[in-house]
Amino acid sequence: MAVDNELYNEPGTWWDDDRPMATLLALTVARFGYFQQALKKHGVSLEGKRVLDIGCGGGLLAEEFAKAGAHVTGIDPSLESLEAARIHAKQSGLDIEYRHGIAEEVPFADDEFDLVYCCDVLEHVSDVDKSVSEAARVLKPGGYYLFDTINRTAKSKIIMIKLFQEWSAFRWAPRDLHDWDKFVTPEELERSLTRHGLRNEEFVGFVPGRHPLKVLSLLRQRAKGRLSYGEMGRQMQITVSRTDISGGYGGHAQKIK
Repeated sequence: MAVDNELYNEPGTWWDDDRPMATLLALTVARFGYFQQALKKHGVSLEGKRVLDIGCGGGLLAEEFAKAGAHVTGIDPSLESLEAARIHAKQSGLDIEYRHGIAEEVPFADDEFDLVYCCDVLEHVSDVDKSVSEAARVLKPGGYYLFDTINRTAKSKIIMIKLFQEWSAFRWAPRDLHDWDKFVTPEELERSLTRHGLRNEEFVGFVPGRHPLKVLSLLRQRAKGRLSYGEMGRQMQITVSRTDISGGYGGHAQKIK
């Protein structure tokens, strides 16, 4: 199945509670919290750091990093998403630079950034290894690469593809938002990280904090139009798991000096 990235070019995609991407706001809270905690563990503050957001979309994560004191630059292939990001940043009083670019060809020189992150992106790119290579190239030695993506497992096929995209009683996402064959296993990603001089520190999962039956109920309510996309995401209470990386997962790696 081909992934249709045109979704990200539609007006109003990112910050409208009644649009599918609003579900990412709940995930943004969990993963930014994890990234902050991981960096703190390594003695790294975001204040004053130069940070690159690869595949920034409408700026959900970029705004969190900017609020924490980082100097954020975001790149994305979608001009419409970039414009939405610029407008929302201005409305929020945040100074974020947004530029056109793709993960496989990052438009910056070597060793420019203190931190680089890539979220909700690796499962969409044409070349995962090249994307990791480019992130490593523009990252300063000793800097950290932060990431999340989706594991290619039987569980992710049922949840991410069948429940979220295909089964009409529960689905909330466009049918061609994701292709299971493009999901990335932790083993594949770790090999790529190592190949490009990034020492992986850990993998963690991002999972609903609610009982599976409650998650199904929320999906059903959304499918019937009784919940907004944003409210569905918030009620799932996404949290970090140290044991379950069978679905959405993330982590951080350090560029070896």
